[in-house]
Amino acid sequence: MTTVETSARTEAAEKAWTEAERIAFWEDAARRLEWAEPWHTAHSSTPVDPAARRGPEIRWFDGGKLNAAVNCADRHVAAGRGDKVALHFEGEPGDRRTVTYRELQELVSQAANALLALGITKGDRVVIYLPVLVETIVITLACARIGAVHSLVFGGFSAEALRFRVEDTGAKLLVTTDGQFRRGQAVPVKAQADEAVSGSNAIEHVLVLNRTGHTDINWVEGRDVWWHDVVDTQPRTHEAEAFDAETPLFIMYTSGTTGQPKGLVHTTGGYLTQASWSHEFLFSHPDPAQRDADVHWCTADLAWVTAHTYEIYGPLSNGVTQVIYEGVPNAPHPGRHFEIIQRYGVTAYYTAPTLVRSLMGWFPEGIPAGYDLSSIRLCGTVGEAVNPEAWKWLRTQVGRDTPNGVPMVDTWWQSETGATVLSPRPTDSRFKGGSASRPLPGLAVDIVDDAGRTVPADTQGNIVVTRTGPSMARTVWGNPERYFTSYWEKYAAQGWFLAGDGARFDADGDIWILGRTDDVINISGHRLSTIEIESALVSHPAVVEAGVCPTVDAKTGHAATAFVVPLDKSLISGASVEAVAAAAADLRGHVSKQIGPIAKPREIIFVPDVPKTRSGKIMRRLLTQLFEGTTLGDTTSLQNEPCIAEIKGICEAR
Repeated sequence: MTTVETSARTEAAEKAWTEAERIAFWEDAARRLEWAEPWHTAHSSTPVDPAARRGPEIRWFDGGKLNAAVNCADRHVAAGRGDKVALHFEGEPGDRRTVTYRELQELVSQAANALLALGITKGDRVVIYLPVLVETIVITLACARIGAVHSLVFGGFSAEALRFRVEDTGAKLLVTTDGQFRRGQAVPVKAQADEAVSGSNAIEHVLVLNRTGHTDINWVEGRDVWWHDVVDTQPRTHEAEAFDAETPLFIMYTSGTTGQPKGLVHTTGGYLTQASWSHEFLFSHPDPAQRDADVHWCTADLAWVTAHTYEIYGPLSNGVTQVIYEGVPNAPHPGRHFEIIQRYGVTAYYTAPTLVRSLMGWFPEGIPAGYDLSSIRLCGTVGEAVNPEAWKWLRTQVGRDTPNGVPMVDTWWQSETGATVLSPRPTDSRFKGGSASRPLPGLAVDIVDDAGRTVPADTQGNIVVTRTGPSMARTVWGNPERYFTSYWEKYAAQGWFLAGDGARFDADGDIWILGRTDDVINISGHRLSTIEIESALVSHPAVVEAGVCPTVDAKTGHAATAFVVPLDKSLISGASVEAVAAAAADLRGHVSKQIGPIAKPREIIFVPDVPKTRSGKIMRRLLTQLFEGTTLGDTTSLQNEPCIAEIKGICEAR
């Protein structure tokens, strides 16, 4: 069944689906894939068990067998589409490479042979510590091809962050590189990899890709092997095995507010079904006859779950042409993304709100007319709720060749859900800037209070997923109790997944995400969302970015403290005390006007950046800790860790 057919049901019919109809919907979605053997049981799930401190045991497509890599490459070649471009790669230094689906199949087969030669077999874990490269996708799919479990780690993470993931997974192989390009520099990486595997672990080999030309690196004979020696010399054919649908595919680490990162386990059949279907539903041209012209670009780093779903498995399972870019968006200049859109004719541009806000700051007068963005058909955001001002800018600036701006898919989902849960449809006749709208077909959510009662309109509550999809994470690697306590314990009686985000319904029943529930500021009994205050600040023309956090106040309980990235960098250092005070007063007055006096930040601190995860989420708890001078929590998931020391210095100098 095609996306057009599955989405033909009305909104009312979706809401009225029985459980049997919902399961039938996901079976239709699964039939879009190539299965070596059919399933005998579409779905089963045991209830949450508080006594045993265990979450539900979720299973999809039992008895079915498939291979994720075959679905992402081989089947397109077999269908006569081997010459279609799979990947347009652009390196930060300007090197480019185009890979067809036939070549992708050959490269993945070659890497699969190399993994087997290194002793990697089904169930073994492989940690991949690489930047956004063709080889990163190749080795990821090679793991899937032989049934190994991959865990990608952002190439900018510290050695300690990498060490934890290597040790927690019990990985036998680490794949890394000699170095990576960042802002015009060749940054060494191998030394960090060496440090990460220097302790007690199960690593047998470190596979090293020579990306930047560093050959004078530390080398451990017998353990370290070059990619060009081990992978490039292998045959380019490999007979793939089909695996049970519930075979683990990857482990995705996500940081909580407390404790070590959680390793979420995603399995093959259910994850690939929802990733593939939702990608087509959200990003492909509504007319199947025109989809050959689609060029998809998800700007996420490949180690983030967004990239797994909408940069690796979703697009490739659908045979789509896409762009992958190695570098940062402002190297060597802030228009790099627009150059790439123009060069490859990108039709769908999917990015994070934090990047949009950065682009707004780099181009306060709008994107220069010299960039040809006419290919853009759709834009999307992911990571956290997008500020209305940023939403409007993206829709009308990147999508400026459409009279009212292009359709927007403002997606809400999580590493845990594996694929989009809430989003407007690309075919919607109206959009609300900043609203995630409503659940996708086959899913259901509610916004409830602590007792599990649905909250009225314009009242903040906890968003819960009442009917999860096939891509839901099955457990936390090595810690099933944490899976229960993190997500299922609070609403165990109802069997609902607690997302950890606050949300509200508007008068139309549309959903607005308000950020993490631990990012709520309670000022004299008034519960205020940090995102609402941040949105008010970002709507001021002098503000590039803002992070708002709760800090202790003896009189009101909490106060709102705002860390603001200003357009005028002299406010961070160099401006007079009077100028800084005047700018802060102006912003406080702006928030008062936008929301009300109760929301005015008690203090505004001008900083060069705010700490963000790779998914673009502002780490507000770190801002609180930096302001109050308390011990910092986990910083391993940050994309911009150096800003921590800068913010700390500014706070200490107050």
